[in-house]
Amino acid sequence: MSESVRERSPMSDTSAKDPAVAIRGLKVLFGGKVEAVDGVDLTLERGQTVALIGESGSGKSVTLRAIMRLNPERSTRITGRIVVAGQDVMALSAKALRALRGRTVAMIFQEPLLAFDPVYTVGRQITEAIRQHEAIGADAARRRALELFERVRIPSPERRLDAYPHEMSGGMRQRAMIALALACRPQVLLADEPTTALDATVQIQVLLLLRELQAEFGLSTIFVTHDLGAAVEVADRIAVMYAGRIVEEGSARDVVLDPHHPYTIGLLHSRADGALAKGSRLKTIPGSPPDLANRPPGCAFSARCFLAEERCHTETPPDVTVAPGHRAACWRTDVAQAVFAGDRAQALEATA
Repeated sequence: MSESVRERSPMSDTSAKDPAVAIRGLKVLFGGKVEAVDGVDLTLERGQTVALIGESGSGKSVTLRAIMRLNPERSTRITGRIVVAGQDVMALSAKALRALRGRTVAMIFQEPLLAFDPVYTVGRQITEAIRQHEAIGADAARRRALELFERVRIPSPERRLDAYPHEMSGGMRQRAMIALALACRPQVLLADEPTTALDATVQIQVLLLLRELQAEFGLSTIFVTHDLGAAVEVADRIAVMYAGRIVEEGSARDVVLDPHHPYTIGLLHSRADGALAKGSRLKTIPGSPPDLANRPPGCAFSARCFLAEERCHTETPPDVTVAPGHRAACWRTDVAQAVFAGDRAQALEATA
């Protein structure tokens, strides 16, 4: 078994503690009609990493922002329960919410150039974040910022502290964004596609750095990505999202090696890897995700699914436990698993 898909052990004392994040029945509605997130249940244990994967528009980033209540309040309606480090996020006052952000839970945004304020140096922004949450002086805050720059391997860290965001490369800005997220020593780290805008070599470096920092600081991390390869590299568990719902969740090993939802299988087959013969066509998922302002009845994936039957178009499938700690929301989990395993006889028998 390769390191990429081998089970990683959680911290030894996590079983005695409450989860770092517990989400129950989360729904996010934009403009009164676009249901971007529809009934998400997700648990992040302390010291673990959960990867949220899926196509653009599946609700991954909206879910992440809902955890910190960063979605615009005027146009957003959020229902459900979100508990972070024992705190009910939905019940927090504005003051308590400001204290939570950065100190208890922090986020690495997808595009650091937009996340950093362009008129202040990166070092000033990091030191101000530290002083906002801790009663320390400017010199002590700058020393910590310098230590973090060194920790995330930014070259010439002293000079880079005084640089403006536009004066840094994309990879360097992403490392500075990680330093900012870790500045106040949070318990929970939310990473919103932190490698999307980077070239392949820098992506690998950032992924390895995130995994190293997660282990060193004992962070509980939710990692959003559309790349299954990246998810496998960093995650203990994988949750697959489609049209605002989690359609499959399990350990990284189970989801990648033993998928039970047709959408997960489609994502796995659509990746180019060493097993793809030269000159052969890459398998793709036909069609496009549904319009969430006019969500279709039944399973949202049914119009694109190679296993869809009549009830898939009319009845919403329940979550099915396919193995301990592994669930999938599909009427035909056994058939999907058999198809992925290449067992034609079993697939035909289950279909009959």
